[in-house]
Amino acid sequence: MATAAATRAREGDAPRHIGRRSVASWVLYDLANTCFSLGVITLYFPQLLEYAFGYAKGRVDGQLGMLAAGAAAIVFVLAPVLGAVSDQAARRLPFLAGSTVLCIAATFFLAQPAEGVTVALFIAAVVCFQAGLIFYDSLLPEVSTDENRGRIGGIGVGVGYMGSLLAYAIGTVLLNGKLVVRHLPHNGLPQVWQAPSLEDYGAVFRGIATAFLVFAIPAFLFIRERPRVAPPLSWRVAPLAFSQLVATTRHARRYRGLLPFLVGRMFYADAANTLIVMVVLYATGSLAMRYEDAASVAILSIVAAIPAGLVWGRVVDRVGPKRTLDAVLMGWMAIFGLVAAIPVLRLPTWLIYPAGAAVGIALAGLWASDRPLMARLAPPRYYGQFFGLYSMVGRFGAIVGPLTWGIIVTSLGWGQPAAVMFLLVWVVIAFLILRRVDDRPREWGPEDLPELAADKAAPG
Repeated sequence: MATAAATRAREGDAPRHIGRRSVASWVLYDLANTCFSLGVITLYFPQLLEYAFGYAKGRVDGQLGMLAAGAAAIVFVLAPVLGAVSDQAARRLPFLAGSTVLCIAATFFLAQPAEGVTVALFIAAVVCFQAGLIFYDSLLPEVSTDENRGRIGGIGVGVGYMGSLLAYAIGTVLLNGKLVVRHLPHNGLPQVWQAPSLEDYGAVFRGIATAFLVFAIPAFLFIRERPRVAPPLSWRVAPLAFSQLVATTRHARRYRGLLPFLVGRMFYADAANTLIVMVVLYATGSLAMRYEDAASVAILSIVAAIPAGLVWGRVVDRVGPKRTLDAVLMGWMAIFGLVAAIPVLRLPTWLIYPAGAAVGIALAGLWASDRPLMARLAPPRYYGQFFGLYSMVGRFGAIVGPLTWGIIVTSLGWGQPAAVMFLLVWVVIAFLILRRVDDRPREWGPEDLPELAADKAAPG
């Protein structure tokens, strides 16, 4: 077994103290952004389209898919610029703070009377949220070492899912029982009896934005990032970033397993991101569940994900991120098969509850393993560039997945179970591609290690 000193030499870590406050602040940011992800994207913005703007249920699938894909396309274009800028700057934290504040501002003013303004604010919020993840993910090596990276990432995943519970609690309190759904006896289909107003949803989004800010602030104040030697930033960074993207992709071929991992991630991120956006619509559509019952499935997923994130993190440190990711993807195959089979084979609807718990466990495993695997495969000097590429392939999946879901459900009329089977195929492709990847620790040369400036910051 490699010694800690040898591991540090491989990954470019000088012996250093990583304070608990830095780690706790990084973990709390995961809680903050997960509050936004579930509260805005998964739960309350789809409800806003249906109840405040009067969208038919089938049309919500198509519209939400187009909006999510549009936001992902913008981030896809911006990612190489953001990654290059963060590599050339002395610190990444200011960029994380800027993208977060913009996301919070757009969220705070959501639910405007003009539908076009609301849609524009939603896209802006999602773009800034996803852009911030580029900086946030690349900070994981600053609050961990190779020996405990899985555990720290897993804690972030587990605590992060508490943000989902917080988002649900904010919506439950502020909507104050106004969303009431009943089954009419003549057809058994759920019909809205009393729906929240535009102002009610505005209050929910303001509450989520406030929670995002409160739990993100410690990251800006207390994460101790090692400053790097960096030239002054120039406007030329942006136009050069796209030519650098080609060089970065070619550069990736130098590093064993990195390019296949990124290609495989595109496929499984497609499935995961699409599920996050569409899960409530699937439960209320194909399974004819009431919104409160669909929300209870989502809450069960979250409750299962919280301890699962902690367990998966320890599994990553024990068996490695690649073997962990393989196991998670096999679990995803079984989950998608079951979820699609429930309405098609007329299986008992209650099966969605264990399936929902399995989704939470699988999502926690996905996020607990793939960030440490990326940190293992990428050279430390170019974390910004490669985490930007990592974000790009995830965003490409986020473009294709929701758009294809909308086409399958709305345009082709094949139904939501067919869309779920499409996601299953994507996971199988990812699993096959990732067979070429190994996660053995890399030996980095001087050209792959960052040139660090003297860090006089007190331990965090």
